[in-house]
Amino acid sequence: MGSKGLVHLFCIVVTLVSVCLVQLKAEDAYKYFTWTVTYGTLSPLGTPQKVILINGQFPGPQLDLVTNDNVVLNLINKLDEPFLLTWNGIKQRKNSWQDGVLGTNCPIPPNSNYTYKFQAKDQIGTYSYFPSTHLHKAAGGFGGLNVYHRSVIPVPYPYPDGDFTLLIADWYKTGHKALQQSLDSGKSLSFPDGLLINGQAHTTLNGDQGMFFALTNVETFKHVCTNQHYCLCSISGKTYMFRISNMGLSTSINFRIQGHSLKLVEIEGSHTIQNMYDSLDVHAGQSFSVLVTLNQSPKDYYIVASTRFSRKVLTATALLHYSNSHSPASGPLPSPPAYHYHWSVRQARSFRWNLTANAARPNPQGSYHYGKITPTKTIVLANSAAMINGKKRYAVNKVSYVNPDTPLKLADYFNIPGIFSVDSIQSLPSNGPASAQIATSVIPNSLHDFIEVVFQNNENTMQSWHLEGYDFWVVGYGFGEWTPAKRRSYNLVDAVTRHTAQVYPNGWTTILVSLDNEGMWNLRSAIWERQYLGQQLYLRVWTAQKSLSTEYNIPANVLLCGKVNGHHHP
Repeated sequence: MGSKGLVHLFCIVVTLVSVCLVQLKAEDAYKYFTWTVTYGTLSPLGTPQKVILINGQFPGPQLDLVTNDNVVLNLINKLDEPFLLTWNGIKQRKNSWQDGVLGTNCPIPPNSNYTYKFQAKDQIGTYSYFPSTHLHKAAGGFGGLNVYHRSVIPVPYPYPDGDFTLLIADWYKTGHKALQQSLDSGKSLSFPDGLLINGQAHTTLNGDQGMFFALTNVETFKHVCTNQHYCLCSISGKTYMFRISNMGLSTSINFRIQGHSLKLVEIEGSHTIQNMYDSLDVHAGQSFSVLVTLNQSPKDYYIVASTRFSRKVLTATALLHYSNSHSPASGPLPSPPAYHYHWSVRQARSFRWNLTANAARPNPQGSYHYGKITPTKTIVLANSAAMINGKKRYAVNKVSYVNPDTPLKLADYFNIPGIFSVDSIQSLPSNGPASAQIATSVIPNSLHDFIEVVFQNNENTMQSWHLEGYDFWVVGYGFGEWTPAKRRSYNLVDAVTRHTAQVYPNGWTTILVSLDNEGMWNLRSAIWERQYLGQQLYLRVWTAQKSLSTEYNIPANVLLCGKVNGHHHP
């Protein structure tokens, strides 16, 4: 078992009373937090290393909200480097000022602070947060972010008996600064050293590596079982929600539970048709919510996460312990899917929008007929690896993005010229011999444009793309070169909306986006090496008519840096 990965065991007692208390507490309109970011030494894979803690925790505190909650979060940076958190999947309606990426915000200097103020406006679902600066994500600083429904808006399934957040991630024993130096020198990162689930590892008596992780929103305690394992004590016959997010730097991960089916109910804010799955592929940056009913014989069962599409397979395991179990887990680990890319594509195409379910607002999801809208323009983005000035970079349409010292949003607001150019990147890839170049690339758009974006992947590796400020309809996957004729294969009726979409090797993925959120929005690779080395850009969504109905004013506490340092708010 030790050669197959991490063994996680955890113990939990859940009562309906605790679930009800969480729901009542979550109705507050404003929630206030103070988070302090520090370094600490932990051994996630058995080797001591420097990790990033938030309030002394790794992973960081779980942020549990209710639709339309207002968050006031004072982030204190005690690291030796500037730092930012971004709120992965939170749309920041009218408020890209709070997005927490280098194109919108100045990083928080060491021994300083910044207070984020944002609203989980018209959203429900499973999300996350993580550092957007440098390679800090490789050291931790990430956590779960869950947005629960308002009590007046029903969900299309019985309320579960418990709610658990599982953060699965690939992990390196090498420190984040050394990883960053490797990328800066022009070298790619090696394959990760292991997988983690919620970040903490221990050693068990039989030599396997184990982990206990506390799940919030429920009463938790440690329970010593046979062989002094930590166990998750769950009650037979109950149904639990598992919120699964891939927080890793690069790998796609398959998730499964021995002997139990996964009922998919939500993907990144979309209520889905509730299909049953034996396992789910969770690609970099993505999140899923599944219901699991404990309807098997009372014993222990393996929970497994393993890397996909990799020659070396990393595996993390856990034990699901029924409260009346007297038998350890037995038998082989549940196998991963026997097939790779084509199997994964078929699964992705099976995810469908629940057209009759309400989302965060009373109107059904299907009341917006996206398939009947003619796009105002088509953008085709081709990723590539390139050598620029003798060093490895990644590019989009032969442009490798670099962050300027001045955030794009602030340069736009203060009318500072020369920071970015809307002419630096083309909206269609060039087939000519021109080599890749470095630029700060921005694609201009008008507020209320409805755009078609095609991600063209001509490389032999998986890609994963994330868009800040929006969710989008993933209407098509395919292999080979995208052409307009591929539109005949689009799902224009019940495609799921989400914020992160995978693109398979030598293939394409098409999304449709309604640009109804003014601001400067990062469109980036969710594979962190590629993002860091240039596979990203920004969408400028703009209107000449300035109004608080389309965008909030610049925050009074905005941090200023670069060429806007010393400017006063107009």
